[in-house]
Amino acid sequence: MLVVVLVAELMNALDGSVVYTALPSIQHDTGASGAAVQWIHAAYALTFALGLITGGRLGDLYGRKRLFLLGTGVFTAASLLCGLAGTPALLIAARVVQGGAAVVMVPQVLATLHVSFDEGSRAKAFGLYGTVMSLGSVAGPVLGGVLTGADVFGLGWRPIFLINLPIGLATVLLGLRYLPESRDLTARRPDLTGMALAGLGLLLVMYPLTVGGAHQWPAWSFLMMGGGMLALAGFVVQQRARTARGRDPLVVLALFRSRTFAAGLSAQLVFGLLSGVFFLAWTLFMQDGLGLSPRRAAVGFVVASVGEMAGAWLAMSAAGGRGRRAPQAGALLAAAALGGYVWLIRDQGTVLSPALTVLPLLPVGLGLGMVGAALADMTLRQVDHDHAGSASGIFNTSTQLGIALGTALTAVVFFARFPAGSHGTTVTAAFTGALWYVIAALLAMWALMLLLPKCRP
Repeated sequence: MLVVVLVAELMNALDGSVVYTALPSIQHDTGASGAAVQWIHAAYALTFALGLITGGRLGDLYGRKRLFLLGTGVFTAASLLCGLAGTPALLIAARVVQGGAAVVMVPQVLATLHVSFDEGSRAKAFGLYGTVMSLGSVAGPVLGGVLTGADVFGLGWRPIFLINLPIGLATVLLGLRYLPESRDLTARRPDLTGMALAGLGLLLVMYPLTVGGAHQWPAWSFLMMGGGMLALAGFVVQQRARTARGRDPLVVLALFRSRTFAAGLSAQLVFGLLSGVFFLAWTLFMQDGLGLSPRRAAVGFVVASVGEMAGAWLAMSAAGGRGRRAPQAGALLAAAALGGYVWLIRDQGTVLSPALTVLPLLPVGLGLGMVGAALADMTLRQVDHDHAGSASGIFNTSTQLGIALGTALTAVVFFARFPAGSHGTTVTAAFTGALWYVIAALLAMWALMLLLPKCRP
């Protein structure tokens, strides 16, 4: 069961980032415009982020195994459509379907882990979940570059999607046999009004965050975000009213009364934000600042993923009674390593050797892995099993919202410091400036984790 749900999570994590290094080939092959290239990635990320709360609650209502298998099956079919797409429009449409399927599939992963493991083994299961998340998000660009460069059977970029077919099919077949069914036995019907309000609010917030930077942040982007905040405020009022009438809400607001859940959710939001800033800026620093080829730059992602996996395993092995201490130590380690990275870059400049470019990412990845592996377990630990899907959807939404915020902030803390098309020292200086914001976010996350339990109960 553990292997089945983690493989599905790995597929999602890879597909969120695998297109980065394949986008030039996709553009050349399909004749996609610059805007279309952006939407090949954004169509998946935006669709995925908008529906996670709904997907989690549907699992509570109708059965987490049933929803997981449905989502995985549609995700696999959509991957086939992506691999066969001959035009940018068809590829974007297939990515929307793929993101919608992930909405149904992914929240069931954390929920199933939460309800299937007892207190003694749950931390290890969540540690493995953190390992998979770290591996997928960082290794995606590497896999995209390798598969595209290998030109398997003359298919070019298409294997980055087609590789999901055997994996997805095996996941469905094994899931039918090994996944336990679980659901909220007291739930009655879905909250359609809440689904509409939550989806509208998140759309109005995340759409301008996704595309606003490409349009130099016009007035409509801020108006949309303001409208989104109003819609989300209306959603909270509607959820309270529905709860007061004794009806099933989309989001169980009582979850936020737990200091552990609220603090863990806030820390995860910051974690997504700093990841969104760092990895995009770092990729451009290696290629535009230091002049490394995409293949040599991919080595840095490998080093970071090794560090994140090691950090996740370290946090998992230390989970016995250390509570918040392991993720807090990870945040401080990553902050210290990035501070040293700033000094190294300023000292060496654009003559920084490839080895010194990637080696600092080992302790950075180690620290981030220690955080990612522990936060999910600590945030969801005290959640009632009946509400596991709803809590999982909220947790995943905070991650995606943080990444969207981080990507948007990159335009302010990184791109604003150099003109388009710049190379060399200009990019290097912009990157070191952006790192101070990442370090500040790590310290803020450390402070938020002071609200988490000192030790495991």
